[in-house]
Amino acid sequence: MARDPRYDILFEPVKIGPVTAPNRFYQVPHCNVLGHARPRAEAANRAVKAEGGWGVICTQEVEIHPSAELAPYVEGRLWDDRDIPQHRLMTDAVHEHGALAGIELCYNGFHAPNLYSRIAPMAPSAMPVHGLNPAQARAMSKRDIADLRRWHVEAAKRSRQAGYDIVYVYAGHNMTLLQHFLKPQYNQRSDEYGGSLENRVRLTREVLLDVKEAVGQDCAVAFRFATDELIGPDGLQAESEGRDIVAMLAEIPDLWDVNISDWSNDSSSARFEPNEGYQEPYTAFVKTLTSKPVVGVGRFTSADAMVSQIKRGVLDLIGAARPSIADPFLPSKIDAGRIDEIRECIGCNICVAQDMLAAPIRCTQNPTQGEEWKQGWHPERIDTAASDDAVLVVGAGPAGLECALQLANRGYAVTLAEATETLGGRVSRESELPGMSSYARVRDYRENLLRQKPNVEIYLGNRLGAEEVVDLGIPHVLVATGSSWRRDGVGRQHAFPLAGIEALNILTPDDIMHGVPLGGRVLIYDDDHYFMGSTLAELCRNQGHDVCLVTPESRVSVWTENTLEQGKIQARVLSLGVVVICSHQLVELVEGEATIANVYRADLQQRLPFDSLLMVTSRYPQDELYQALLAFEDRFKTLRSIGDCNAPGTVAAAVYDGHSAARYLESGQDYYAPLFAREIPALD
Repeated sequence: MARDPRYDILFEPVKIGPVTAPNRFYQVPHCNVLGHARPRAEAANRAVKAEGGWGVICTQEVEIHPSAELAPYVEGRLWDDRDIPQHRLMTDAVHEHGALAGIELCYNGFHAPNLYSRIAPMAPSAMPVHGLNPAQARAMSKRDIADLRRWHVEAAKRSRQAGYDIVYVYAGHNMTLLQHFLKPQYNQRSDEYGGSLENRVRLTREVLLDVKEAVGQDCAVAFRFATDELIGPDGLQAESEGRDIVAMLAEIPDLWDVNISDWSNDSSSARFEPNEGYQEPYTAFVKTLTSKPVVGVGRFTSADAMVSQIKRGVLDLIGAARPSIADPFLPSKIDAGRIDEIRECIGCNICVAQDMLAAPIRCTQNPTQGEEWKQGWHPERIDTAASDDAVLVVGAGPAGLECALQLANRGYAVTLAEATETLGGRVSRESELPGMSSYARVRDYRENLLRQKPNVEIYLGNRLGAEEVVDLGIPHVLVATGSSWRRDGVGRQHAFPLAGIEALNILTPDDIMHGVPLGGRVLIYDDDHYFMGSTLAELCRNQGHDVCLVTPESRVSVWTENTLEQGKIQARVLSLGVVVICSHQLVELVEGEATIANVYRADLQQRLPFDSLLMVTSRYPQDELYQALLAFEDRFKTLRSIGDCNAPGTVAAAVYDGHSAARYLESGQDYYAPLFAREIPALD
């Protein structure tokens, strides 16, 4: 297959200052929690994207000085010359595939609590540090400002020595000191660095010019800037100060990397920003004010949308973080005319959650993310089959589909048996919920490829029992029969079934997703704390029900703090008229009435009437078939449960488990061995 000529424009080189990007595909800086702690993994992770055709590959934010460090989060570090060798690993790996390497120099100011260095953070003016840390940042003196400029210059020179082609100055996401200087709510200075917009821009201008003077002959200097904060006049707005800042600095950087702030807006989940290019209304003006190339993001996965951005003069380079994570080979697939093989990002923000949890990157669509060095996984290559044996995969949810696809890629003859009449399992059901339609991509990508495989047979409406599986005589059996939601209230708050619950007609998310009707007033008890409780509350309100959502946690869907959704979720359910009661648990149930108690004061109780009680607590693995097959274990070379059938979790966890099972089938190695590949720092 060959590239569609409509997409030729995407493969044109773009000159960026003294360097030239080989095409318009640009992996903007994004975190992967490999960074300074795992430099070999970092290099391997970025190298795969360069191999996949991205013309520019950037780091995550890189700390330039210990007075602004992000412990316990693992980003990049370039504190002194000792950090250069680990960066050289990354630049060499990226250059090997013909791409440019970019580094995002970062000074976080009061956004960095300095839990490691214990140095008092600095800010334009004295103020509390970001988050809930009981500390305050001190106001910067003129000497501090001079130091900051010097630290940027020193870091830029080290970046050049480490082999970087593009050096960033960063003022975005409400995370960096330069952006803090731009904002009047943080910058209340009365000297030449505060007050008027021109004064608030002064430090950014100085740093940009300093860095250009230091390395501009060899390296392009990029400016990452948030044009709008989406909070109206309380923050930067694209149509006013955002535009003015771009006009003031228009020709200084070699590249404008533009987005919106804060991170929850820039990396908004598909639940709240379902469309590609959603940032265009806030960033399209930038190209009208500068002759320099502009890169921007918008969770682009469609080649047509990318071409449109360029032809309409919105962007010069197509920026991506999450789409490059979901498919590092997205550019190569467009180039080769294999668009139907692109693993499209679903905007679930599991990748973001890993950074929030200070854990290495993972992706729902691409289970090889973060495993390139540790396990030697490649998103497009897999070892060939170890034998001519056939394999049976029972269950076609996310784990079963991924497992069957990778087994087929290895060359095994695969039989995929699904009890229902459709593929996809939980992702098919969950994708029908409000805001969750992108989850269908997990199914669609795998189903499309599986149906093209001559070594795959798919049987729908085929509910197999243990004896039927044994009678098939297939030597390798992987059971991916999923999970089901519990009705008894057992979850994080309740270790035992709730008294009296067995006598009531309790509904679960499975019932709702299968179309069981609800009556009147709906009481939702959410002890799961991910998306399900709030999504069902939205569904019930859309159906016209009065809804009360009770949770033992202090906020609705509290785990989605990690996916940058929690504030938006709570705002949405409240705007829909859902009654929200936090920090309360169920203590007694009778027909039509629930008694709830404050989790901190059990004597503070209230009664809530309901017509339908919906429990969102925890799940059972549906492992009955697997347990029955254990009695015949000696009949199989492999018998294993995978995905939610093994341990209910996220869709990302299910896809990963299915992928791992396929990778290591007949490998003969210890299942746990890859987990112990780790980077051990050398001692001086």
